[in-house]
Amino acid sequence: MWSKKRVYLDYAAGVAANPSSPHEEGRQAKAMLEDARMTIARLVEVQSDDVIFTSGATESNALAILGSVHALRALAGSDVPGRSTMHVLYLPSAHASIVENVKLLERDGVTIEALPIRDYRVDTDALAKMIKLETVLIAMDAVCGETGVVWNTREVRQVLDRSLSAHGGSRILLHVDASQAPLTEKITRAHFGADLLTFDGAKVGDIRGVGALIAHRTIPLTPLYKGGGQERGMRPGTEAPELAEKFAAALTAAASGRAAFRAAAEVNRTRLSELITGAIPNVYIQEGRIQAPHILNLALPGRDTDYLVAVLDEAGYSVSTRSACETDSEEGSRAVFALTGDTEKARATLRIAWNADTESRALTRFVEALVQAAAFIDTGIQR
Repeated sequence: MWSKKRVYLDYAAGVAANPSSPHEEGRQAKAMLEDARMTIARLVEVQSDDVIFTSGATESNALAILGSVHALRALAGSDVPGRSTMHVLYLPSAHASIVENVKLLERDGVTIEALPIRDYRVDTDALAKMIKLETVLIAMDAVCGETGVVWNTREVRQVLDRSLSAHGGSRILLHVDASQAPLTEKITRAHFGADLLTFDGAKVGDIRGVGALIAHRTIPLTPLYKGGGQERGMRPGTEAPELAEKFAAALTAAASGRAAFRAAAEVNRTRLSELITGAIPNVYIQEGRIQAPHILNLALPGRDTDYLVAVLDEAGYSVSTRSACETDSEEGSRAVFALTGDTEKARATLRIAWNADTESRALTRFVEALVQAAAFIDTGIQR
């Protein structure tokens, strides 16, 4: 009775099949989306519906920070005693999508404070004294995208847990942006001690436009906007199953290759550090006790590192001075200043980062080019 040849007549819902559509193509798209969700959930060791797909880390961080605080504010006066006035702590060296969204909360009357840093760690002793009955959220990253410092998120969680009884029994949420973690760190929620967790496709593969926020259904969240019931109603808009599938595959590949990449990166980092500090005077390396080995941050005080980047670009090497989201800042690296308190170092940074596809000999050639470029700039300064 019916023709077996299918004719797609739902282009108004999308050129590619919409996973919310009821027909066969829509069901196939939905199955692809849910398979990707399940894969990510298994890697993070959470339930499948804890995974909310977004456009990337910036949106995930905004939903975590703004969405949780707005939801808790809506609950205030009912079953959240002491939280009509709210207090949020944040890591000042974190990505702009954390810092700037926390500052948006301040405009709404939320009291905000920067987390204390000591020796490239959150100072947990000082943190314990900063927690108030009104504290509802701490927002930080797992790995600093500019310096590669691995933050002590679990120690922060322990402080929050110890303060639970003194805090009236209300759990303080810990949001961790783990975008930079998958290549070298475990990515389970328990590993970070997080309630809310951010991932980004572009940081694990050549996949732009997709990310995820990990959040259990029991965590109050208010969507940033309305327009549909997708992603538990937390992120309205047509999902992108193909991007989700690629994102899940990239996270899987990162997990399987993590140990080998980390070992190789540690060797390369040690070698690069020795070559650079042995050949370039007055150069400093920003690093913590625990370090993502594939990110090397240098400070070259007195040099114009923006010019140095341009010279290296001409030589065929792509490096940056700081996060791409803050390249227009005239103050230098906000992250390095937060870590060191040194303005000169913050204004003269260079970030080198590589992945498993980067050959060791290419890194060696880069060091040779960097030494030549730094010498060229130093000659100009001396003149």
